[in-house]
Amino acid sequence: MPGVLGFCALAGVVVNDSILLVDVIRSESQGGAAVVTAVKRASRARFRAVLLTSITTMAGLIPLMFETSQQAQAMIPIVTSIVFGTLASTVLMLVVIPSMYAILGDLGWYAQGD
Repeated sequence: MPGVLGFCALAGVVVNDSILLVDVIRSESQGGAAVVTAVKRASRARFRAVLLTSITTMAGLIPLMFETSQQAQAMIPIVTSIVFGTLASTVLMLVVIPSMYAILGDLGWYAQGD
């Protein structure tokens, strides 16, 4: 059950970063850029913010992951879910979301300016 609680906390961070990346991609595309160009610009623009958010979250929680006290034992599953979920979601956010936008643009399912 504590791991599920950690997963719920992780969802907030992941959704926030994903929405910001998608919003920048859409605004670049509406500005007249081709979909692939918009994806490249948005990925470059949001890379640092996404990476720093993830790194600071993990760096702040890793000491708690290795804590041995009795009080921290209940928190370790929550922290483990958040740390490894953040690591996986960062890779997905920086690779999969831009790739999917580029693929959808190539297939014509994402029209320029939509």
